Amino acid sequence: MAGFYMINWWRTRPRESDRVESLSVAARPRVSDLPLVSIIVPARDEEHNIQRCVESLLGQDYGNFEVIVVNDDSQDRTGEILQAIQQQHPHGDLLRVVEVKELPTGWAGKPHAMHQGALAARGAWLVFSDADTCHAPQALRSAFARAQEEGADLFSMGAEQELPTFWERALIPIAYMGISMLYPPRQVNDPNNPLAIAAGQFMLIRREVYEHIGGYAAPRLRATVLDDLDLARTVKAQGYRTRFLDGGGLVFVRMYRTFGEIWRGWLKNAYLGNRGGLPFLVVQLVGLVNVCIMPFLLPLLFFARIKGLSKRDITRATALELWALLSYRFWLNRKLGLPRWQALTHPLGAAVFEGILARSAWLVLSRKGVQWRGRTYHGAEE
Repeated sequence: MAGFYMINWWRTRPRESDRVESLSVAARPRVSDLPLVSIIVPARDEEHNIQRCVESLLGQDYGNFEVIVVNDDSQDRTGEILQAIQQQHPHGDLLRVVEVKELPTGWAGKPHAMHQGALAARGAWLVFSDADTCHAPQALRSAFARAQEEGADLFSMGAEQELPTFWERALIPIAYMGISMLYPPRQVNDPNNPLAIAAGQFMLIRREVYEHIGGYAAPRLRATVLDDLDLARTVKAQGYRTRFLDGGGLVFVRMYRTFGEIWRGWLKNAYLGNRGGLPFLVVQLVGLVNVCIMPFLLPLLFFARIKGLSKRDITRATALELWALLSYRFWLNRKLGLPRWQALTHPLGAAVFEGILARSAWLVLSRKGVQWRGRTYHGAEE
């Protein structure tokens, strides 16, 4: 157990070079040197997020960009808010809204919206970003500079998590631990390793590369519920260079606001985004109990009468396991901006994710499908 947390920390800890540095105003290139970048935001019923997101994008100091929001048949005030931004914001002329009313057969909603945005885009580079994000003014400029420096065809930044409520603070660290364990940054960024991942909060891709792989109209991508992961896999599999770095301080995201949203949001991704299929899922379900819950239950052995098991043995085992677990969680909490005491929610978060993983697998494998934003998805195809 102690070895698991030590190895997991060693595999997933970021290096200084894995973080995108914010460029100062002095490092700003001339506008004439900048290619046009089209920022595409798919939005479906995003009235709580869309204004903050779009206004942060219109405030970019990059100098040569356009913002395209695809209003994907929203039934709330998303469209009204976008119209008001166009009319009232100082840079409202940079915003275009694409209206989508029907979802064609064989498509998932978000890939279809992103496809429509790409069709309307004029830029030599495309940025795909989620509507629940907020971007610092220098985010696009810093990301583009680093992508050029790295020679990346697809450049993605992981966003800084905003976690104001109890359940967000209890569950997101478990999700972070799982994703970083499945997709270690150094392997993801190794061009000789087929492992690939991207974050939907910010994906910058060269337009000619996007078109060469067929974009989101490609058969593998048009029905995916893992639009970011599958885009990265496709780009890297065709020999292009991908980079996935930490964008903390540049891009911010609040993914879900309530326990119900967290449950439904991760339900659609948990099994499909996993590696190793059903056998590995079983290993995860058993492993989550062993490494996240059992260390906190070890002291209960003091009350059990097990032959050959002394209180000294129990104390040593408990101390070793909790030392490793808490050391890892203190490091993770510091990275996510959480207080140390939040580590005590580790077993609770793991228990909830046990349910999410099991339920997600059942819905996909039974072909009942996972639901999100009023639509049902079954996996690779509708």
